[in-house]
Amino acid sequence: MKQMTLAATRGFEKHNRATRKAEFLSRMDGLMPWAGFCALIEPYHPKVGNGRPPVGLERMLRMYCVANWFNLADEACEDALYDVAVFREFCRFDPGCERIPDATTLRNFRQRTGLWPDRLLRT
Repeated sequence: MKQMTLAATRGFEKHNRATRKAEFLSRMDGLMPWAGFCALIEPYHPKVGNGRPPVGLERMLRMYCVANWFNLADEACEDALYDVAVFREFCRFDPGCERIPDATTLRNFRQRTGLWPDRLLRT
């Protein structure tokens, strides 16, 4: 088990409640067939080889979904992952242990897999 970092520490809040964003993301986490979507996208996702190791496919798909659900541009999604703990938890990023993908990584993921919002509406 990985050691918990300060960025991921929870439970010290005296007065806390689930926000609408947290409730929405929790519902979507249960509704989305992540394994099925990942199986469809996997042939287009880069493999370990030359260059930087790729970010996990499900994490990138979750980051893509957050950007679309909350109407965030690539740069805004990157900033939101640093700012909003609920987004980091949903995407399963721990900035104390790993880097959060930058906006270019999200754009490349979307272009490589063909996940443009207008294409999703037509299918």
